[in-house]
Amino acid sequence: MSTTAAKPTSGSNVAEMTVSELSGAVKKTLENTFGYVRLRGEISGYRGPHASGHCYFSLKDEKSKIEAVIWRGVFGALRFKPQEGLEVIATGKVTTYPGSSKYQLMIEALEPAGAGALMALLEERKKKLGAEGLFDEARKQLLPHLPRVVGIVTSPTGAVIRDMLHGFNERFPTRVLIWPVRVQGETCAAEVAAAIRGFNALQPGGKIPRPDVLIVARGGGSLEDLWGFNEEIVVRAAAESDIPLISAVGHETDWTLIDLAADARAPTPTKAAEWAVPKYSDLLDAAAKFGDRLRVGLRRALEQHRSALRAASRGLPRAQDLVALPRQRFDACSQRLGRGLAANSNAHGRRLGRIAPRLQVRLLAQRIEASDKRLHLATQRGAAALARVASSRRTRLERVAGRITPRLVLNRLDRWRAVLVAQGNMLASLSYQSVLRRGFALVRDAEGLAVRHAEGLAPGTRLDIEFGDGRVLAETLGPGTPSKSAGAVGPTRAAPRPPPAKKPPSGGGSQGSLF
Repeated sequence: MSTTAAKPTSGSNVAEMTVSELSGAVKKTLENTFGYVRLRGEISGYRGPHASGHCYFSLKDEKSKIEAVIWRGVFGALRFKPQEGLEVIATGKVTTYPGSSKYQLMIEALEPAGAGALMALLEERKKKLGAEGLFDEARKQLLPHLPRVVGIVTSPTGAVIRDMLHGFNERFPTRVLIWPVRVQGETCAAEVAAAIRGFNALQPGGKIPRPDVLIVARGGGSLEDLWGFNEEIVVRAAAESDIPLISAVGHETDWTLIDLAADARAPTPTKAAEWAVPKYSDLLDAAAKFGDRLRVGLRRALEQHRSALRAASRGLPRAQDLVALPRQRFDACSQRLGRGLAANSNAHGRRLGRIAPRLQVRLLAQRIEASDKRLHLATQRGAAALARVASSRRTRLERVAGRITPRLVLNRLDRWRAVLVAQGNMLASLSYQSVLRRGFALVRDAEGLAVRHAEGLAPGTRLDIEFGDGRVLAETLGPGTPSKSAGAVGPTRAAPRPPPAKKPPSGGGSQGSLF
């Protein structure tokens, strides 16, 4: 006997639902049924954050795949960022996207699926940064032998910093600058990178001294605990550091990517403190040894130079032997000198005796007479030449004088005199002295500047008043009653009148200035 399922017929009592209502019901059922889940899978289709800041990708295993989304606010706080092909454990809520009838996982936490995934990610990042040359030995710097300032990037509350400071005090007390950071957690990488770049940004000779060497230190821990020192931002900051950097992260068996980028890698933080500064007692021993070697070397060098000097002195001749031959030559020359002087005097005497007969007064008189005749002849020739030139110039002057008459000269002088008189009259009419002769006066202060107003004159001000016939000195007694005439001054007390100034000649004197 077969049973056939009943099909809904038209007019049945099954309630109708809209598409949105059904999608909402499915969404509510999934969210209420599953809530938060932890899902293990491989990231697939990850292309980085969307323009909106959200991330969309898939989680898959051998048989199935589920869509996943990370909202922008959650993505910024993730410790581990999604990477294509990385196996992870995602924690989030199962929900649906009604727009496409798909269900998806809204991820709120993301972590690698075990140490194997972390090691795979670490190896991949190591190859990438190594290909950029950040781990090359050629770019590593030498550590300073005796640094004045040591910069340490670590946690200020852990046992690491106490052990390092104790090591500095035991070996070589030096100045230490600590940049406190978190050495574990989500903000570890950003804080460590900022500390390295902050130390490098300090200027030499500034208020805060610039370290000569840097130490990035942390105690031991698991791979997850040390993961902040494997981040790219930390590795790039260590590679870019201009200050030599020592990496002391973890114990001797631990390693991180900052160890490869640093200039030196110490097995422990305490060993990093030993590498940064030498031991004070070792320096004293080395200085003592160098001092002993220096003294022995100087003593040996002095002995060698003394022996060489003695050997050289034995090969040198005596002083008497050096001057004996020159003294002998000097004696021989002094003996020949007297005879040479006598022979020279006799030779010159004989020569003078041969020339003396030829020196007669008659010959000298004849030479003087010949010179006198040549001088007389030259004088006659000069006089004749001068007469010819004078005659020629006189003839030219007579020709020019015939064209010059006194009347022409007098006419020109009359015209010049008329022009000069007219200009003199104009000068006299425009001169301020003509104004003074009409009864006005020019007032000047002690500095010779014209005074135009009574306002501002203090009692006792000395004034120089110029009239048409001379000048007087005056002194103000106080402010007077303002008058209708502009430029009037207060009552004055006349000083002794100076001798009148000489009146300039008409048309030829200086006009002066009213200002």
